[in-house]
Amino acid sequence: MDKLKMKTPDLTQTNIEKLAALFPSCITEARGEDGKLKKAVNFELLRQMLSDVALEGDEAYEFTWVGKKAAIVEANKPICKTLRPCPEESVDWDSSENIYIEGDNLEALKLLQESYLGKVKMIYIDPPYNTGNDFIYRDDFAMSGEEYSQETGQVDEETGNRLFRNTDSNGRFHSDWCSMIYSRLMLARNLLNDAGVIFISIDDNELTSLIDIGKEIFGFDNYIATFVWEKRKTRENRKIISVRHDYIVCFIKAFEQRANAIGLEDMNDEAIDRYKNPDNDPRGVWTSVPAIAQGGHGTKAQFYTLTSPKGLTFDPPSGSCWRYTQERMQQAIADNRIWFGSDGAGVPRIKKFLSEGKQGLTPETLLAAEKVGTNDSAKRELVSLFDGIAVFETPKPVSLIRYILSICNRAQDGIFIDFFSGTATTAHAVMQLNAQDGGHRKFIMVQLPEPCDEKSEAYKAGYPNICEIGKERIRRAAKKIAADNPGKPFDGGFRVFKLDNANMTDVYYSAGEYDQGMLDQLVSNIKPDRTDLDLLFGCLLEWGLPLSMPYTSEKIQGCTVHTYNDGDLIACFDENIPDAVIKEIAKRQPLRAVFRDSGFADSPAKINMGETFKMLAPDTRVKVL
Repeated sequence: MDKLKMKTPDLTQTNIEKLAALFPSCITEARGEDGKLKKAVNFELLRQMLSDVALEGDEAYEFTWVGKKAAIVEANKPICKTLRPCPEESVDWDSSENIYIEGDNLEALKLLQESYLGKVKMIYIDPPYNTGNDFIYRDDFAMSGEEYSQETGQVDEETGNRLFRNTDSNGRFHSDWCSMIYSRLMLARNLLNDAGVIFISIDDNELTSLIDIGKEIFGFDNYIATFVWEKRKTRENRKIISVRHDYIVCFIKAFEQRANAIGLEDMNDEAIDRYKNPDNDPRGVWTSVPAIAQGGHGTKAQFYTLTSPKGLTFDPPSGSCWRYTQERMQQAIADNRIWFGSDGAGVPRIKKFLSEGKQGLTPETLLAAEKVGTNDSAKRELVSLFDGIAVFETPKPVSLIRYILSICNRAQDGIFIDFFSGTATTAHAVMQLNAQDGGHRKFIMVQLPEPCDEKSEAYKAGYPNICEIGKERIRRAAKKIAADNPGKPFDGGFRVFKLDNANMTDVYYSAGEYDQGMLDQLVSNIKPDRTDLDLLFGCLLEWGLPLSMPYTSEKIQGCTVHTYNDGDLIACFDENIPDAVIKEIAKRQPLRAVFRDSGFADSPAKINMGETFKMLAPDTRVKVL
């Protein structure tokens, strides 16, 4: 029972806890006046988190590198970009709730912040491992060799001469990678719900850096585990040591939600076979577990001499205690829950009934090849799907991703993101699992359109970049899954979006710089190549609405009116919209309404529109482009 504190709350620590929920990377530890460790705020890092420019001063946080502050600024920096819908490259555009985004994932993550804030159940990514030939993400915070040399004091300030050679083996090589992953994980954390988890594949090159960065961004306590994946069964004799494994690092958004985040894996036949019923117990099959526990964690009531029904006595081994108190142990013996062996003279063990326990096994950090597949099996899987063509060298096995999905509290719904999508293995796994268990998981894939080598099998087969491989993989996988699971419906479609510059025109001139020839360009502030669909989905990002909901388009008195998700938003982007159309939209009382600024003949018409909504739909939020 807790005691009354008999003192007022420590408001400083309360405020620090609030800050920790918003900015876990800014919380550290310091010794108080009593000599005990307590949480404290790294104000320098907090200032950086709230600033849109890189602040001056030494970067000396627990894990730091040249460019870290710039990476934080880059993650928080706004962008003028949009996602343009591509129905012609999609499958089941009108009905699918899956999303495929083609473009830089840092910018895509920024665009998704409003629409998917706190809504994602799981993220899996397989980022570049920084092996020296797979790192193509070059962001604004990735410094040139000269800039890095200046920042690290590798250049003599008086002469400008470099003090030592800047090779790929020095800090800059790792700094670029750390900056790249740091900003993306900052944005990814925002998307997860409180019980959300992220799994990140990595190898030895950046494992320790990744764990340090992850603990800083997600919080030290929110590190769950590092899984060791046996990626190959054969020995590699060309290297000093044959490395047969990679890693998958796991973090959770909120530690107190861990029981709702990671569930049990399915019991295999071997585990079930361990359950027997030698004494014909009416409660069914059971297995036995030790009746002792570590003595250092036991109470006084757990140290005693146990007497069996046959009068035999047992003491716990040195350093151990009984798992139950003496009173509870006697109750368990009376209820036939303690097993003394078939002859009644064995060491006591606790009976664990299959019918009473959780129907599953605790996940283990060792992911054996037999359970989740290997690189070789993944490649064979992809080659088979693409009619014998090796379109990608290092895919992940579908079974590996499917296993990760399955232990996310056995979630049969929710949003699952992979923003280093590659060949879209995650999308394949989501569809396959949905078909098998009837789930309603939805995926969002993000991939940079990285060009394929012109000499590669993929390029020769007509796939100029990795996005084309990923999209085609989803199409082919959906057909195969449907054939393998007849009568089991699942969402095998996806909506394609491509990252592009904003729908609005850029204005760079001051008033004195305009001339008569420029006036025609100002008739509309929307780029001439943008369609109604471009504007509609641009509005969804602005309003923070998901991109996967259904919508309809209809003609009302010659104007095209778009209704998104049964009234979450109604938009009309026509010119000179009649009053009757405005009234009809207002009568439907949507939550939001959007029009073009040029959709009204003059300012009085725009004012009349506002008055119409005040009268017919006072709760509707109205905006113009």
